[in-house]
Amino acid sequence: MKNRFIKFTAGIFIMSLLLSYTVNAQKNDREMILSQIETLFDGMRAGDSSAVSKVFSSDATMQSISKDREGNTRISQGSLSGFKNAVATPRNDILDERVGKIQINIDDNLATAWVPYSFYVGDNFSHCGVNSFQFAKTSEGWMAISIVDTRRRTECIEEL
Repeated sequence: MKNRFIKFTAGIFIMSLLLSYTVNAQKNDREMILSQIETLFDGMRAGDSSAVSKVFSSDATMQSISKDREGNTRISQGSLSGFKNAVATPRNDILDERVGKIQINIDDNLATAWVPYSFYVGDNFSHCGVNSFQFAKTSEGWMAISIVDTRRRTECIEEL
């Protein structure tokens, strides 16, 4: 009976250690993903396309979902090079993407981040929506492999 108790206690202890390790690893992964998102938006505000580039895998995809004047859903393809060029284009007003509460889900080497935002050019509101990031954990760290965003001018999330 004593042996069973020791084995049971040891099993519980090992499971607790593994759970603690997993929770800490996911916490560190979340922090790294949040850091990548922050690097992206700081790079946009600074007009620094090299900082923005560090967030993305070389073959990352970009799409936007919006509605046309008739209310029909429109899906637009973007390109990473076009986005980086837009960030690097000198301008008088900064590109300021203000984000709300970020939700991150992680499974192994895949993560998604749901990022509500309001976008401003200087002090002028442009549009709002949600960025849906997909990240892959690579040898270089967490890299954005895809961004799909929604864009609209009304019904923005209030809690930004």
